[in-house]
Amino acid sequence: MPITVRVLASSEAHILSNVAPEVFDGPVHPDYAAEFFADPRHHLAVALDGTLVVGMASGIRYVHPDKAPELFIDEVGVSPEYQGRGLGRQLLDALMEHARGLGCVAAWVLTERSNSVARRLYASVGGLEAECRIFVVPLEDGEAVSGS
Repeated sequence: MPITVRVLASSEAHILSNVAPEVFDGPVHPDYAAEFFADPRHHLAVALDGTLVVGMASGIRYVHPDKAPELFIDEVGVSPEYQGRGLGRQLLDALMEHARGLGCVAAWVLTERSNSVARRLYASVGGLEAECRIFVVPLEDGEAVSGS
């Protein structure tokens, strides 16, 4: 059976109950998943091997008073067993096509300079590297959490 890549509808949070290892940074929390899908600005493309989620790319459509809508690509993850098959690229293609349909004029993502795999992936979809510095401001005690 071929792997299917598509953007989930807001009514499909239940699909995240069957996820392969290391697709997300940790286990899917049902309350957080429900909140994610309840917000129409949040979007999730998944790669499905049957009913098993083997990859994902999440994004947030945002607007600003002086800018057209854009998509912030929050995370891309593919289970190690499924890496090297072009799923990351397919996930990003699906997510960005969805964003175009939402009127987004650009997509952007942040990653560490040392993450050469992610940098190649983002370049493969037309991404241009910009030189910038990232500041993470923790809003609670403990370590700040970042995506890739």
